[in-house]
Amino acid sequence: MQFYKEKLLSPGQLKRLSEHKYSCTTNSLLDAFLQPWWDWLVSKVPLWLAPNLITVLGLIVNIVTTLILVYYSPDAKVEAPRWACFLCALGLFIYQSLDAIDGKQARRTGTSTPLGELFDHGCDSISTVFVALSACIAVQLGYYPTWMFFQCFCAMTLFYCAHWQTYVSGSLRFGKVDVTEAQFTIIAIHLISAIFGPRVWMMELPYTGTEVKIFPLWAAVGIAILLAQSSISVILAGGVGKNGSTVAGTSVLSPIIPFSFVVVPAFIIYRKSAEHVYENHPALYILAFGMVAAKVTNRLVVAHMTKNEMQYLDSSLIGPAMLFLNQYFNFFIKEYYVLWLCFIWVTLDLLRYSSQVCLEICDHMKIKLFRIPVGDHRNVGPQLNVAEKNEMSFVNFGDTDINSFVHRSHGHRTGTTVKRRLSSSSSSSWL
Repeated sequence: MQFYKEKLLSPGQLKRLSEHKYSCTTNSLLDAFLQPWWDWLVSKVPLWLAPNLITVLGLIVNIVTTLILVYYSPDAKVEAPRWACFLCALGLFIYQSLDAIDGKQARRTGTSTPLGELFDHGCDSISTVFVALSACIAVQLGYYPTWMFFQCFCAMTLFYCAHWQTYVSGSLRFGKVDVTEAQFTIIAIHLISAIFGPRVWMMELPYTGTEVKIFPLWAAVGIAILLAQSSISVILAGGVGKNGSTVAGTSVLSPIIPFSFVVVPAFIIYRKSAEHVYENHPALYILAFGMVAAKVTNRLVVAHMTKNEMQYLDSSLIGPAMLFLNQYFNFFIKEYYVLWLCFIWVTLDLLRYSSQVCLEICDHMKIKLFRIPVGDHRNVGPQLNVAEKNEMSFVNFGDTDINSFVHRSHGHRTGTTVKRRLSSSSSSSWL
């Protein structure tokens, strides 16, 4: 278990990460339509602005707007102000847009590195938790705690599965209806709540007695089943490693164990709580376990990019262990206070891990995380701008061309349809 080691990544891992080549395929329906907007937006971004800074600014906006919603409705039952719902829709749109252009900015400034891909996935793992939670609050899903639990943990699980199949196959794959479509669906939910009020989802349809919110819920279930089936089929088909193993040469089923240590305790604590800690504080509960899920997902991404075995135990699991042991031994400490301790621990642990990994990579590759060295963008930017105007942006990151690749899928920075094979020097994976 990695517990405050002086170095999280070994020299071998850092070497393999620096050699990592990004591979991804997508058939997203919306990405092609959004390309003109993303191209225009990135053209307005100054060349001195670092791509990673664009990513983290979008994440901050998404987190702040969601926390405003949580402040007004921490139990997901109280009707949040309409302006808060609109703010959440705007925040998600800003995050989605900035997440789409950071790769374009990296190509304009010539600062594409493997760290960009890792940083992007890390921000997405956190954003997934806040986006799912905000959608549940917008439709007042706190009245149906089991549904809310399923929706939030389903989002985290699907994100994890996407990287699980990447760990197995070496390539990230997205379908026609995937992350971009899900994000705009949630934006639409927030806008409906902003226009008609969150109470609109509580209305019962005539003759059926069914609440309006049932339809987006079942639609989410259907999409989740399709996405899960797609990921599972890739995983069970065997990996690219020796004898059908993962990129690290491990069992294709091994990643299920670390994530089980997140989902299973979350469900047990929820069902066994005498104080109904989840039902009374669903937002805090989801955020606490969401940070654990984000940490485990980040470790999976690191394992994939460094072609290293993923350890089963993690220091972030100490947080859920606090809740579990408090229940099991029936301590006098209220579960609500323990839940806060759990949230603080797992959040600090996630920040420590993420920052340390980024700093180790920056030190190894001699790059800056949020700053472009003076002169880099001046030398490379104009040439890459011409390339973008000609729709010549890189996407392969490997040895073969991909002929149906769209700029962005789930925030991973990629190019438009490939016109020709690009050299390895221009395809370093800053996504």
